[in-house]
Amino acid sequence: MSQLLLAVDTSGKNGSLALARVTPGQSEIDVLEIVPLAGGAFSAQLVPQIAAVLEKHGYGKSDLGVFAVANGPGSFTGLRVGLAAIKALAEALRKPIAAISLLEAIACSGAARGRVLAALDAGRGDVYVGDYELDPQVQMHCRMYNERLLSREEFVAEARDAEARGKAVVTPDAMLAETVRAAGIAAGIQIELIKYPNSGVIARLGWDRLQRGQTASPEELEANYIRHSDAEIFSKPAP
Repeated sequence: MSQLLLAVDTSGKNGSLALARVTPGQSEIDVLEIVPLAGGAFSAQLVPQIAAVLEKHGYGKSDLGVFAVANGPGSFTGLRVGLAAIKALAEALRKPIAAISLLEAIACSGAARGRVLAALDAGRGDVYVGDYELDPQVQMHCRMYNERLLSREEFVAEARDAEARGKAVVTPDAMLAETVRAAGIAAGIQIELIKYPNSGVIARLGWDRLQRGQTASPEELEANYIRHSDAEIFSKPAP
């Protein structure tokens, strides 16, 4: 029997939500619609857009069966909006949630398989980097080794190491791809520039996670910021 899956991503400047029909035991999902959300107004848009897309397809909130949400890294404010909305819906309906790393979504959005470095510009000269092993046989299935915040210099060094170990670098950021190329190591490494993953990718990854029983309750769901917030950084006492 099919269910409705709602996926939300409010991690970046531009987010989206996806409504999909899923069937237990089947890996494929039917994405009914992906709705873009303009950055800067997620708190005002998200709940009305969820209600609107459900109504458009003849459903109500009570028809939702499972949830997937991007839990970071990304905008602190944006992530809180998406997580709060999914927590509230999942708690009210008593339905499971799959929390998906945006870095995992980036890694799985490329064509490369095997060991992959997913990279995302973190601002302030830093880079979010995830090291994954992607299953060549099962789409949207990967193993995470680590996720870290690196300086651009450290990222280039990591890419050099990736060259030696046969990893690919996947990123939606043209500047990061160019940074690797400019470092003179591109000849020996696969660099893949992809479109920024939308909530359709979050839905597919979430459904894979949900079917494997890797879920979180509303109480357990937390943001994966990787970087500390300014409040945490500046509240630390000076040494």
